[in-house]
Amino acid sequence: MKISLGMSVEEFLRDYWQKRPLLIRQAIPNFESPISPDELAGLACEDHVESRIIMEKGGKTPWQLRNGAFTEKDFSRLPQTHWTLLVQEMNRHVPEIADILDLFNFVPSWRVDDLMISYAPQHGSVGPHIDSYDVFLLQAKGLRRWQISREVGEFLPDLDLRILKKFQAEETWILAPGDMLYLPPNVAHHGVALEECMTFSIGFLAPTHTEMLNDYVQNVTAQMDKDLRYTDPELTLPKDNGEITPQALEKIQQIIRGLSLDNHSINQWFGQFISQSRGGNDYECPDPEFDSVEWLEEYKGAGFMRRAARMMFMRDGENVTLFAEGQAIPLSPSLAFAAPLLSQQRDFPFADLEKQLSENAEFVALLTDLTNQGFFYFYDE
Repeated sequence: MKISLGMSVEEFLRDYWQKRPLLIRQAIPNFESPISPDELAGLACEDHVESRIIMEKGGKTPWQLRNGAFTEKDFSRLPQTHWTLLVQEMNRHVPEIADILDLFNFVPSWRVDDLMISYAPQHGSVGPHIDSYDVFLLQAKGLRRWQISREVGEFLPDLDLRILKKFQAEETWILAPGDMLYLPPNVAHHGVALEECMTFSIGFLAPTHTEMLNDYVQNVTAQMDKDLRYTDPELTLPKDNGEITPQALEKIQQIIRGLSLDNHSINQWFGQFISQSRGGNDYECPDPEFDSVEWLEEYKGAGFMRRAARMMFMRDGENVTLFAEGQAIPLSPSLAFAAPLLSQQRDFPFADLEKQLSENAEFVALLTDLTNQGFFYFYDE
């Protein structure tokens, strides 16, 4: 399966990425969803799966938001039209859907958030809204009408959703399976199912400055001595009791500036921050854990291994660090090759790695540890 942007990747990144929308007819020709609506609904009934139902009509209030997990009875009570089921992080739950993310490898993998699937009967919609991140909307089943506008106004009050109060469409398209619409951040859009349909939303992570700064400060302060306090043993009789003196302010400024703000610590923090999955680390771990010999035997017997976790890496001069679900794993020079290999590839036939595994015990130990954490798993073809 391949994706076509209707132009070169270089042209797309130069002229459209984070700049303007793009409709791509038959981006994936003859595309068929690897999951059915019934299977999607089944996943929405699982406790570990993040899901929502948005009811434009037929709920207790207009645009009612309901969070899963759901039951079969919940679905049986839904009206015939005007509702949408949304299931997040489908790439974590269905391997074939994770493969679709690899079609977008022209964008750095650390920018990928997840693949969400929406199912809607006729007239189903989540309302006119904006997203603060880049998104590719791939039609997977049925027909959906998309409208966009560059005018963004107020939102409807007293809702759990950010739905635009007024929406004046500037462009309108009807997407069929295989068609795709790219939207940069903050472009208002409104999608309505013309018939039973499914849409795959490939979203790209765009953390806010506030999120990053909050997480960084928490990361730094977690490593500090919690008993350290402000001290002023040189205190002298103040002229004005209510004044915060320049001497006190200087000490406060020194404390704030004392936060570790060197480039290395910032880089290491960011790798850990950005490599964490939205749903956290809830991977299925082998029990009992493998030792290196058992791991190698199991891998050889199965024949194939698949990466389940988010992984990325960073180079700092000669040093290479692999990041896996919030962990920073420094790699020795003899193991540095593993960083691009493990972070860019998803499936690993044993035959492809056999030589490296036989020659590098450190590589075996690394993969054993990552497998014991559920970040890799074995399967047979």
